[in-house]
Amino acid sequence: MSSDCIFCAIVAGTGPADIVYTDEHIVGFLDIRPITVGHTLLVPRTHHTGLADLPAETGARLFAAGQRVAAAAKAALDADGINLALNDGKSAFQTVFHTHLHVVPRHSGDKLQFAKGLLTRRGGDRKSIAAALREELS
Repeated sequence: MSSDCIFCAIVAGTGPADIVYTDEHIVGFLDIRPITVGHTLLVPRTHHTGLADLPAETGARLFAAGQRVAAAAKAALDADGINLALNDGKSAFQTVFHTHLHVVPRHSGDKLQFAKGLLTRRGGDRKSIAAALREELS
């Protein structure tokens, strides 16, 4: 745990988040600046700054959780597809240096909306979106 890491605070239960997924190794919550509705971040419970210090086993667990959340987003949010993305380093647009996987729901024909989402990144009704994802994951 890093005392100045917002994702560590969320994992510890002291940071604000709309939690959608938890297991013994991974915590998932809605992005506060989503690209699309249901954009979820999955983080290891242990602090790792990037791929270089992420154990392979933890990375496998992270992507396995990504598959589960992706399936839930397809069902709960009627998504047609999913982008899974892991930004590694500042030049790759990583802004929080606690390794995390983005699960970004996509819909057919949403290219313009997706591009707009990259620029505007508005939260929407996170409470109801989180509830729908949690219900599908249970």
